[in-house]
Amino acid sequence: MIKIYLFILSLCLGNQVCAQQNGFKIPDTLRNKNYDYLFERAEDLEKDSVKQSLYLRTFLLKATAEKNSEEIVNGYKNYVHYSPENLKLVYADSMIYAAKKSGDNALIGSAYLSKGIVYYAQKKHNYALNNYLIANNFISKTNDTYLIYKVKYNIANIKYYLRFYDEALSLFQECITYFKDENARAYLNSLHLIGLCYNKIGNYGLCSETNEKGLAEGKRLANNEMESYFIHSEGINQYFKNNYATAIKKITYSLPAIKENEDFANESVGYFYIGKSYWALKKPKMALPYFRKVDVIFDAKGYIRPDLLENYELIIRYYKSEDNLKAQLHYIGKLLKADSILDHKYQYLSSRIHKEYDTKEILSEKKNIKNQLDKRKHNDFIFITVIIFLFFSILLLAYRHIRNKSMYRQKFEELMKKSQVLKVQVKNINKGALDINEDTVASVLKQLEKFEKDKKFLEKDLTLAKLTVAFDSNTKYLSQIIYHYREKKFTEYINDLKIDYLISILKIDKRIRNYTNKALAEEAGFSSTQRFANAFLTKTGMPTSYFIEELKKSYPTL
Repeated sequence: MIKIYLFILSLCLGNQVCAQQNGFKIPDTLRNKNYDYLFERAEDLEKDSVKQSLYLRTFLLKATAEKNSEEIVNGYKNYVHYSPENLKLVYADSMIYAAKKSGDNALIGSAYLSKGIVYYAQKKHNYALNNYLIANNFISKTNDTYLIYKVKYNIANIKYYLRFYDEALSLFQECITYFKDENARAYLNSLHLIGLCYNKIGNYGLCSETNEKGLAEGKRLANNEMESYFIHSEGINQYFKNNYATAIKKITYSLPAIKENEDFANESVGYFYIGKSYWALKKPKMALPYFRKVDVIFDAKGYIRPDLLENYELIIRYYKSEDNLKAQLHYIGKLLKADSILDHKYQYLSSRIHKEYDTKEILSEKKNIKNQLDKRKHNDFIFITVIIFLFFSILLLAYRHIRNKSMYRQKFEELMKKSQVLKVQVKNINKGALDINEDTVASVLKQLEKFEKDKKFLEKDLTLAKLTVAFDSNTKYLSQIIYHYREKKFTEYINDLKIDYLISILKIDKRIRNYTNKALAEEAGFSSTQRFANAFLTKTGMPTSYFIEELKKSYPTL
C-alpha cells in the first residue's frame, strides 16, 4: 500500500507543475534560446519573481518538448531553488519522479541529493540524511566525480552536526582539494566548515588561519557570498580566545547578511555567542535578550544543537539570581524539551550514518583493496607496458608543452607589439565588387565605424538581427558588407572586437588581470564563460590564463 501511495503521490506532484504549464506557450523571442541563456536570465531576475517565472517555465517546457531528461530534472531543480519554502519539497519530489523515469543513476542520485539539501536547509537532519544515503546508493554506481564529492560534502555536514569533528574535518579536506578548481562556492563552503571543525576540536589558531584564508580566497575568486560566514566563524572563535568585545563586534557585523539569507541556524548560534560574550563580561542583563532570541528561533523553527542547550541553562541561572521561580520553571521545561529532541535525533542520525554510510564506505574500500591485490598477481606485464606507454606519453606531452609555450610566447609578443588593438583593418577593394547600392554600402560602413568606436559590441546576446534593426538595413546586406569589408563572418567579427577590447584593458589595468574567466566574460559581454574562453583561444592562439600570467611577469607596470 505504501509503494502504491508514493507512486500516486509522485504522479500528482509531476502533474502539478504540468498543470501550471498548461496553456503556456514559449514566446517567439525565447523559442531559439539555449538552456544556459534561460537559466542565466532566471538567475538575474531573482528579485522579480513574475519575470523570472517566464524563464523558469520556458526552460521546463522546452526540456519537456525535447524529451531531454537531464534538462527536465534541471528544470525542476530550478523551481526547487527559486520557489517559496512551502513548495520546495513539492518540486523536489517532481524532480525525483522525472529523474527516475530517465533510469540514469547520476540524475536520480543528484535529485535525491537536492531534496536532502532542502531538508538540511530546514534543519530537518533526519530527513536530510535519509535522502543523502539514497543519493549515495545511486551515485556510487556512477563515475561522476563531482556528485561523489557533493555527497561527501553533505555527509560531512551531518558528521559535523553529530560532533564527529575529526571525521567531518577529514571529509571536508578531501572536498577542498577537489572543489578548489571545480566550484568556487563549494570550495569556500568547505573551507568555512574546516574552520568550524578546528574551533570545535580546540585548535583556535588554525581556525583563525582558515577564516583568514577563506576571506582571501573569496577576494581572489571574486566571490563574496561567504564573507559574512568567515567573519561569523571568527567572531565565535574570538569568544573561545577570551576576546569577548571582538567576538561581539564580529558576530554583530556578520548577522545582517546571514539573516538576509534566512539562515536561522547560524543566526541562532550568533545570538548565543553574543549572549555568552556579554555573560563573560559580567553583563547578564545585556546577555539575556540574545539568549531569548535563540529561544524564539527554537519555538519558530525547532532548531537546537548540543552547545545551544547551555542557552537555557544560562537563562535559568539568570532568573534564579532574580528569584523568579515562574520563569525558572518555564525555561526548565524548554531545556527538557530541547534535550529530548536532541536525544532522539542524535541516536537516529548516529546509528544510520555509521551503519549505512561509514560501513558501506569501509566495505567498498575493502573490496577495492582486495580487487587490487588480486589484479597484481596477473598484471606484471600490463604494469610494465603501461609504464613504458606513460613514459613516452610524458615525453610527447613535454614536447607539446614546450612547443605550445614557444608558440604562445610568440603570439603573446605579437599581440603586445600592436599599438592599437581595437583598430579595425578595412579592406581596400573595388566598390563595385558587391551587388549593393554604393550609398547603402557607405551608410552601413559609416554606422559600423561608429558601432566600433562607441564599443556597442560589448552588448550581451548581440545578434545580426538586432544590429540590422539598429542600422535600419537587412540581414543579407549587413552580413555581406561585414564579410566583404571586415573579412569575417558576423559572429567572428563581434567576438574579435570583444577580445581586442579585453586585451586592450588588460594591458593597462592591473586590477582586471585578477578577474576570473567568468568576470572577464561579463566584462566583454559574452553570454557564457565557455564561449569567452573559446573566442579568446581562437583569436589569440593561447588560453586566457597564459596571456594574463605573461602580462603580470613581463609587463608588471603597464
